[in-house]
Amino acid sequence: MNQQANVTSTAKTIHVALGERGYDIVIGAGLIAQAGAHLRAVLPRARAAIVTDENLAGLHLPALQEALAQEAIEATVITIPAGEASKSFERLQDVVGQLLDARLERNDVVIALGGGVVGDLAGFAAAITRRGMQLMQVPTSLLAQVDSSVGGKTGINAPQGKNLVGAFFQPRLVLADTDLLATLPRREFAAGYAEVVKYGLIDRPDFFTWLEDNREAVFAGGEASIHAVTECCQAKAAIIAADEREAGRRALLNLGHTFAHALEGACGYDAARLVHGEAVAIGLVLAHRFSAELGLAPHDDTERVQAHLSRAGLPVAISAIPGPPLAAAQLMHHIGQDKKVTSGRLTFVLTKGIGRAFIADDVDEGTVRQFLQHQLET
Repeated sequence: MNQQANVTSTAKTIHVALGERGYDIVIGAGLIAQAGAHLRAVLPRARAAIVTDENLAGLHLPALQEALAQEAIEATVITIPAGEASKSFERLQDVVGQLLDARLERNDVVIALGGGVVGDLAGFAAAITRRGMQLMQVPTSLLAQVDSSVGGKTGINAPQGKNLVGAFFQPRLVLADTDLLATLPRREFAAGYAEVVKYGLIDRPDFFTWLEDNREAVFAGGEASIHAVTECCQAKAAIIAADEREAGRRALLNLGHTFAHALEGACGYDAARLVHGEAVAIGLVLAHRFSAELGLAPHDDTERVQAHLSRAGLPVAISAIPGPPLAAAQLMHHIGQDKKVTSGRLTFVLTKGIGRAFIADDVDEGTVRQFLQHQLET
C-alpha cells in the first residue's frame, strides 16, 4: 500500500489491490486542502499539470493550486471547455500538446480536477503522452467520485459512439473530497446518484435498501454522502481487483449502460436533453423491465427501482427525454456499436432481481428491438 500522507484527517481510505499498480482512494471532507501532501507521499519529486474545465476553474482550482504550492509542487494549468463535447480527438490533441510544451516528463503527474469528462480526457492524455505519465484523479462530481475516477477507464468519444477510443490506465491516487459536492447543481448531483443506486442493484441489495431509507440524507451531504461514496468505491475496488480489463465480472458495472449509451448517442450527446447519469437512470429501469419481460426478474422489483429513481428527481422512461422522439432503429444502431458486443452478439447486463445482476452474452437482437419499440410507444 502507498505510503500515507503526513496529514491529519478522518478520511476513509480504500486500496485498489492491483499489485505494484495498486493505489488508494481517499474519501472525506476538506481533502483538497491536503492534496499536495497526499501527492508528495505518492510521487515525492513530481511536477504537475492540472487539467480542469472552464466552470470548475473558478470553483476549485485556486484551492488545489494553494495546496500544491504549500508542498512546492510546480503546476501547469490546462483548461478545457465544459461538457461532453470535450471528449474529442481535437481536444485530446490540444491537451497532449500543452503537456509536451510544458516539458513535463514521464514521472510527472497529470491531475484531473473535474467530473467524468475531465477525468476521462485527462486520464487518456496521461496514458499516451510520453507513453505514459502519472495520473491523479481529484473528482468533483458525485458520478466521478463513485464511478468514473476509479478503475482506470480513460478515453474519448468517436462519431460512431461513446467511449470507443481509450485505454485502461490506472491512477496513482484518487482524492475524493466530498465537500466539493456541495457546489453541484441539483440536476448534476441527481445524475451522479443514478450511479450510486447502480451499485446496490448489482450485488448489494442491503445498500439499495439503505438508499431507500437515506436518499434525502445523501442529497443533504455530510456523513450520509461520505458513506454512500465509500460503499460505492469499496464495491468497485473489489471488482477492479478481480477483473481489471473487463474480461468478466467487471462488465457488471455496466448495468443499465448499454441502454444508457444508446440513448445518449441517439440524443447526439446533447446535455440539454440528457446527461449521462440521467441516461443511466432510464437504462437501469429498462434493464430491470427487460429482464422482467424475459421472465428473469420480478416485475415488482422494476417498479421499486423506478419509484426510487423517480423520487430522486431522475427521468425513468424514454418518453421523459425532451426534444424530438427517438426511434428504435437509432437505438439499435448505437447498441450495435457497444463495446461489449462480441463476435456480433449482443451482450447485456440483466438481472434476476434487485442485487442479482448477471452478464448475458447472447441476447437476441430482434427481442431487444421489439422491447425498445414497445417502450417508445408507451
